[in-house]
Amino acid sequence: MRGLDGKGVLIVGGTSGIGLATARRFLEEASRVFVAGNDEAELKETRATLGELGTIDGLVGDVSVEGDVEAIVRGATAFLSRIDVLINNAGVAHKAPFLETRTEAWDRTIAVNLRGMFLAARAVGRLMAADGAGGAIVNMASTNALGGEELYAAYNASKGGVLQLTRTMALELGSAGIRVNCLCPGFIDTPLNRGLEDEAWIQAYEREHIPLGRRGHADEVAAAYAFLASEEASFIHGAALVIDGGQTAVM
Repeated sequence: MRGLDGKGVLIVGGTSGIGLATARRFLEEASRVFVAGNDEAELKETRATLGELGTIDGLVGDVSVEGDVEAIVRGATAFLSRIDVLINNAGVAHKAPFLETRTEAWDRTIAVNLRGMFLAARAVGRLMAADGAGGAIVNMASTNALGGEELYAAYNASKGGVLQLTRTMALELGSAGIRVNCLCPGFIDTPLNRGLEDEAWIQAYEREHIPLGRRGHADEVAAAYAFLASEEASFIHGAALVIDGGQTAVM
């Protein structure tokens, strides 16, 4: 896609699932990539698997910890020289009835999905604004930001927060040449989602709720990340791009 060749891309949550597919996609677009993950073995495997495609490195850290995020941003800046694109992809999900949701599970979900996104976007946004060269930030929301889903109170709340955070960032950062958007995927085939639901449930859900009749794939979300970061999306700002096979079109 136009405008990604040579760009410095930081992917927070970039060592598995959608994040890993996104790292691969940006390398295929000839971008330089720095990934952050929470597992040293996954990071090592990511480097080994994707290293032949281009320039990639990374760090392990907890995105909900401000010091870890600052270290990740410093490491990315040192490796890339400049962060042109931030892909804010880290996330967790907790499944439980609302009345049985543990406080610690609520806190962890909000900490990773919303606080972590805020910390990374603020740190990178400050750098982008300071040098005046602008950039692109793409946050990971969800179709759960657009409508509720039972058993996922913490996740729904966190993703609703991401949607509003994205809109606020867009209002404030546009004048600095920083485009801010978010993705709202539906059911995507990832290790996280496979760990929450069994295959029989997933297949029934595909038939009953997704007009295209199938789950999405990580590389389809990665393509959307690349599009919103590219010059092809130069007038797209403050948007929530839905990637759900038609799921939210169903009444």
